[in-house]
Amino acid sequence: MKKPDLTEKTNWIKVLDNKTELPEGRVMTVNVNNKAVCLSHYKGQFCALDNSCPHQGGPLGEGSIENGMLRCPWHGWDYDPCTGKPPGGFDDGVETYKVKTEGDAVFVEAIEEEKPQNTISDIVAQTMVNWKVNTVFGMVGHSNLGLADAFRKQEEKGKMQFIDIRHEGAGAFAASAYGKLTGRPAACFGIAGPGATNMYTGMWDAKVDRAPLLTLTGQVATQVIGTQNFQEVDLVKAFDSVAGFNHRMEASSDHSELTTRAIKHAILQSNVSHLTFPDEIQEMKVSKTEEPGSPEGRITNLAISPPEKELKSAMKRIQQSNRPVIIVGHGARFHMDSVIKLAELLNAPVLTTFKGKGLISDHHPLGCGVLGRSGTPVASWFMNECDLLIVLGASFSKHTGITPKKPTIQIDHDPEMLAKFDPIDHLLYGDIEVTANLLNSALKGNTNTKDQRPEVEERWKIWREEKRKRLLDSDEDGVSSIAVFDMLTKLAPENAVMCVDVGNNAYSFGRYFETINHQFLMSGYLGSIGFAMPASMGAWAAIKNEKPIIAVAGDGGFAQYLAELTTIVKYKMPIKIIVLNNNELGKISKEQRAGEFEVWKTSELNPSFADYANSCGAKGLFVTENDELETKMTALLNHNGSALLEIKTNVNLI
Repeated sequence: MKKPDLTEKTNWIKVLDNKTELPEGRVMTVNVNNKAVCLSHYKGQFCALDNSCPHQGGPLGEGSIENGMLRCPWHGWDYDPCTGKPPGGFDDGVETYKVKTEGDAVFVEAIEEEKPQNTISDIVAQTMVNWKVNTVFGMVGHSNLGLADAFRKQEEKGKMQFIDIRHEGAGAFAASAYGKLTGRPAACFGIAGPGATNMYTGMWDAKVDRAPLLTLTGQVATQVIGTQNFQEVDLVKAFDSVAGFNHRMEASSDHSELTTRAIKHAILQSNVSHLTFPDEIQEMKVSKTEEPGSPEGRITNLAISPPEKELKSAMKRIQQSNRPVIIVGHGARFHMDSVIKLAELLNAPVLTTFKGKGLISDHHPLGCGVLGRSGTPVASWFMNECDLLIVLGASFSKHTGITPKKPTIQIDHDPEMLAKFDPIDHLLYGDIEVTANLLNSALKGNTNTKDQRPEVEERWKIWREEKRKRLLDSDEDGVSSIAVFDMLTKLAPENAVMCVDVGNNAYSFGRYFETINHQFLMSGYLGSIGFAMPASMGAWAAIKNEKPIIAVAGDGGFAQYLAELTTIVKYKMPIKIIVLNNNELGKISKEQRAGEFEVWKTSELNPSFADYANSCGAKGLFVTENDELETKMTALLNHNGSALLEIKTNVNLI
């Protein structure tokens, strides 16, 4: 707010309803047309000064009047509380504004507001909205206030949701999970220095799991960069290894274009983009002709077909096959209708990677569950018995263990994922849905595959009988993970989004929980502990209350972002959290034993997670014995709101 001149229209803004709100000899900060103003009451007179000290911007409204002078709270600079002039004849005074009183009320004169001119931050926020990047997880702080205010305006218009988290790391995980679930980027947002670096792990989670993510960080003012200023970190350099698109917004930048390219990169490359905003840039006005960016005419249809020669070669191989098996990974998650049609055409059992768990129901006649270390013997049996593997959207991780000894067709939309580790017999570079549909059309009536459905049914009978036997294992030291996931299989809503953490709880989840129409979110390649609860927040932001959301974590993972339970309650997220508490980092203890090390430093001292949930405003429940499991888990899942079930589990019964 500038001081009005004679040509400008002004109005009077009421800042106090009653003079008694500001006692004699005191100062306070008031808001005048969204501008902070220092109001003082001195010798019976009310006076108004610009709130920013010319020295370093100290908030004069938080100062005090000493010996007739208004003292800045930061460095002690003095000013006359009514004239704004400093002592000693210096010329760095503070701008003053007219004040009047009417009855008990106090008013400050301000220029009549015109239509506000867009800032760089406004252009960035509107560009994000145009690209449907309308969800932000972040923390507002002193070096991102301009951008935060632009988000506020969009949220007030109903065009953006901003979820203020308790730790920026949780915000990055939530945004990563949002991208994994939807295929669209959300944004994570923090201040310069520690706020930004806190997001680093979640950014890597998104990068290695190929989830689109937009990271936005505040930065110290350009004029102090390079001077070892407070919270100064070279964020462009710091994020160079994790962000495929990584730039600093400057006054001369094409602001809408830079934002557009960041979002476009995140979408097209399924990667992380990062923009950082020096403090003074965020509030800088742009020309009235600068427009926000939009996706119109800027992004192509990605549904490409594989080369005809390679497609025909793969089809010939399929026609020669008698016992094909299909393996699907997380990359096939948006194309499963076409993939399942192909499986039914070929009578081919369908196995999934752990990240792909739930892409086909375990109750589908061809569904075989997860392959690999977190998997079922059903899946591994069919891989070993097949004469052809058809792999779609999988990354061939060691955890999955796809054998290189079988003839293989690999289909993926990313050429870098094709033959990533070993030579592959048939490589089909194309959109998974398009390719599956082409195969369905060309192969209909032209195959000679064995109907493997009866074998799938038989292998499931064998595995379920084995699980039933394991359920009989018991110990006085807590409930078995097998019992937990057997009960969750019986009680969980069949369309729930399941957010999984890392550790023995995750291995047991992958092996014992049977899917119907569930979706799964996990920290795959990064394998980061603490993922489950922030991921559930990202899932809720993406789908709101369309589907139930369940987070499953061990005590070690849940404790990493314990405070985010207050975020879940604050935003009324009806998330259900199951914590398997064995007071130990059980997976690490297991690895120490397997490596013939002493079990060391893996025990945990935990609070009562159920009591903690109650203290946060959620419903907390606690189970110590098998007999309580069904009743308490039913109460958890039926609760109308946020709830947590803590289960005392046995570290040895997994």
